[in-house]
Amino acid sequence: MKPKLFEAVMQDKAAVDGTTRQIYEALKPKMSTHPFLKRYTEMGIKEGLFSDSAGALGRMHDTLIQAAQPNLIGRSIITVLPTTEQMERFPLDEEAVAYRYAEGAVTRLSGKKSSTVDIYTNILAEASEEWTKEFAEDATWNVMNNMVEKVGRALAKDETQRILALYAAVAAADLAGGAEVAGGNTPLNWAGLLNVHNAVESEDWSPNVFPCHTMQKHQLLNDEKFVNSVFLPSDETDIAQGSIGNVLNMKVQPTTLVSNGTAYAVDTRVAAVMLLRRDVTVEDWVDVKNGKYGVRATTRFGLGVLRSKAIARMTGIKQTIT
Repeated sequence: MKPKLFEAVMQDKAAVDGTTRQIYEALKPKMSTHPFLKRYTEMGIKEGLFSDSAGALGRMHDTLIQAAQPNLIGRSIITVLPTTEQMERFPLDEEAVAYRYAEGAVTRLSGKKSSTVDIYTNILAEASEEWTKEFAEDATWNVMNNMVEKVGRALAKDETQRILALYAAVAAADLAGGAEVAGGNTPLNWAGLLNVHNAVESEDWSPNVFPCHTMQKHQLLNDEKFVNSVFLPSDETDIAQGSIGNVLNMKVQPTTLVSNGTAYAVDTRVAAVMLLRRDVTVEDWVDVKNGKYGVRATTRFGLGVLRSKAIARMTGIKQTIT
């Protein structure tokens, strides 16, 4: 699920307190008083990029989105559902084991003891950049635009790390196959890929994504059997996000945010859910006491594992290519 650009956000007819549009309506007056936002507006108008403060806010939002998008890898390894609720209650299968991520901790819930799992949208991923008032007042357009892009990339990283932390917190006994798949301290190869894929299929689920460290991606690319199974059609390849196509009906999704030596096979249709209450949003940042001003980006969401047996985790893979 991709974040909306500014024009689409401002057309949201159901805007209520806490939504991106409501936050932006409140932010518009600050575009002429907040040191960084004021300078951003003035320099953008000077460069002929927009004509007023509303255009400046739109440019900032879209720049942030475009910088964050290639790094929002977490959203490709979990089901993302938009919501306006503070909490949603999901039913659990009798034998299912669920995990709820809240306030930085992951709580285990068993279907035998609990028939539902409540997922609260109280997780706030955020990233910010701050500067002195003097720096903000003198910054050039290129510097400010670069800083906004930097915030977008940092926010995407924070969001992805939280999603991966959810998968990493699942106890080995609750995973597909009842244990982690052993990597044997050897490079990941076709046989290892089959093992982790089979662990999920043995639970009657169908893994459709394979998150792994970039080292494991290169190990697979060094295996002729893997290379022969992937022809890299252009419509299934996203170089910006590191995706190198599908294998065994799984999208290979490498990222350095997965621990080197670890890989997952996940059926994202049933394994876990990300409830997205407020997508990527630009906000002002002020620390009057220390004379700091800047911008921050936030996303508000909830996370939970609904069926842990739809997740397989392989560990102990060798951490070098050969």
